[in-house]
Amino acid sequence: MQSGARYQAVFELLEEIFKDKSPADALVNQYMRERKYIGSKDRRFIADTVWEIVRRRMRLSFEAESNEVRKILLVFLKDEDFDLITGGQYGLEPPSADEKKWLKNLKENVYPPHVALEFPKWLYDKIGDEGLMRSLNDKASVDIRANFVSQEELKNRLKSEGLFFSKTPYSPFGLRSEERINLNNCVSYQEGLFDLQDEACQVACVLINPKKDEKIVDYCAGAGGKSLALGAILKNEGLVLCHDVNFNRMDAIKARAERLSVKNLRVVKKVEDSDFDCFVVDAPCSGSGTFRRSPDGKFRLSPERLNELVQIQEDILETAYQHTKKGGRIVYMTCSVLSEENEERVEKFVLKHDDVSFFDHQKLWENKIEVKYPFSTPKYLNFSPILTNTDGFFFCMMKKG
Repeated sequence: MQSGARYQAVFELLEEIFKDKSPADALVNQYMRERKYIGSKDRRFIADTVWEIVRRRMRLSFEAESNEVRKILLVFLKDEDFDLITGGQYGLEPPSADEKKWLKNLKENVYPPHVALEFPKWLYDKIGDEGLMRSLNDKASVDIRANFVSQEELKNRLKSEGLFFSKTPYSPFGLRSEERINLNNCVSYQEGLFDLQDEACQVACVLINPKKDEKIVDYCAGAGGKSLALGAILKNEGLVLCHDVNFNRMDAIKARAERLSVKNLRVVKKVEDSDFDCFVVDAPCSGSGTFRRSPDGKFRLSPERLNELVQIQEDILETAYQHTKKGGRIVYMTCSVLSEENEERVEKFVLKHDDVSFFDHQKLWENKIEVKYPFSTPKYLNFSPILTNTDGFFFCMMKKG
């Protein structure tokens, strides 16, 4: 593809992404699937450029004094030679005389703090921690979970494929790379030797410490990442039930389980029993802890949507209470950094139910993780890019009765 055609593709993608209706990664993948003629190098250039602009959206919009996609893209390209990168039959339309004049007269104003940190003002005010917000703008590492093999064995196997990983500090199953990997070309992945999973989520599954004789449900299973990890920890003994209110979201579990040779999962449409030993809730949430991976997510979130999510979280915790037996464990987690989705939810839940109490998470940690406990309270775990070099992730295990 010529440069103009590449930037036209970038423009078309940004027009869809900036509608803030669908996740950017899904839109990019769909765009590429529908245009199989685009070569691998062009795909990489287009995707990288789109993500760079998405990560700089607030600043570019501020400089352009506009939310128009074309103006934002022109500001991004203002130091380039437009004669070389625009035009042609399928290329981005060259800037008009008026647009060139507008670009030349752009003001260089100081970014307001929320713009500099790439957060909508309401979300900037709510989080309040600039260091945390800055860390949520960094690019995330690639974390993987060794599946039925040791960290060392997987590390060496990947090295033989030209992929270099290091052991994660907390998870006994985790490896990490700062470089992206092409899963389609990775034999170890195709053979089921690992799965993609952030280290914080891996640690959560380790701390749950499932037992083969326990009745376990992953109530908000989604694509099954935690279910698969729990099944592997159980070494294919016992049973993990997988449930999601949107049944179709679990379509991927069967194929993933086959690739990973996990055989102790069962997908269910309803959860009716009230005697679960372990009721796992990976609650629907803002996704604010994953903004490193999904920087577009902060623009799809609104105060109204956050309020809806908080109510859903409360309702699901009540469901967990009703279906967990006396002496059982209720596990609540989110990929959020917002207190109203995390600490406030479980504190309110425990206050409401006299027979529910927090586990001592420091003891749980010291029994399973070799590294020193890094958190400030034993009541729950708040992972973050700053503290643990992971996604923002909240974990709390409570005992009923």
